[in-house]
Amino acid sequence: MDKPPHSGTGYEVAPGAPDSPVLLHVPHGSRTVPGPVRARILLDDEALTAELDRMTDSHTGQIAERAAAEAAITPWRFTNALSRLVIDPERFPDEREEMRAVGMGAVYTRTSDGRPLRAADDPAHRAHEQTLLDAYFVPYAEAMTDCVQDRLDTTGRAVVIDVHSYPRDPLPYELHADGPRPAVCLGTDSFHTPAPLLDAAREAFGHYGLAVGLDSPFAGAYVPLRHYGRVREVSALMVEIRRDVPSTADGLDRLVRALARLIGSVA
Repeated sequence: MDKPPHSGTGYEVAPGAPDSPVLLHVPHGSRTVPGPVRARILLDDEALTAELDRMTDSHTGQIAERAAAEAAITPWRFTNALSRLVIDPERFPDEREEMRAVGMGAVYTRTSDGRPLRAADDPAHRAHEQTLLDAYFVPYAEAMTDCVQDRLDTTGRAVVIDVHSYPRDPLPYELHADGPRPAVCLGTDSFHTPAPLLDAAREAFGHYGLAVGLDSPFAGAYVPLRHYGRVREVSALMVEIRRDVPSTADGLDRLVRALARLIGSVA
């Protein structure tokens, strides 16, 4: 898979060093909503802009790109080119997804403050939802699975580092909003996050003076379903950055250097 960067149906892959096991995943950093998808969203333009402000993981694409350039061994990058309001590639597409309770499964039907985003009660909605899953969710999941498998086949392991950001103050949709909101939250999985990876992340961000917390306000780490709970050679860590931290040039630079340090230490 050592090719120039390319685009698929709603995603972009930027190859890294052939011997790098690291795959940076940036799933929620885009604000792009294609016209036909926009037509089914109930919000007016002003309200949609405000919702994108709340729900887009600001700075994550920039941080991942800069960290990849600075890392001693260039990681691979997989970036969602579309807004999470189109589909959320990190949700289960069925009843396993707990966020369906607040209208935020793989296809969102509610906004961050609980208002209708799509006409979920319209008989046509189910068909529209399936169209979005077929057009965007499935190809994205397949491509991400292929990227992870390629790193596994080539290097013997794959390390997925999921790059997110979150607001300083909780949004109404959050199901676990009562815990700490540190500068950097590390989300873990009991099967796929080995202690050395977690230790490396704590050291990397702590080295640059960034307060690090664990699994609060968000927990878990993204692994393709083909590998999830089955292949220990696929390890994963979610890096959640509180959005006020990169709002200054110094904060942004520290995050980039810390992520590059983490990439180097695990690559």
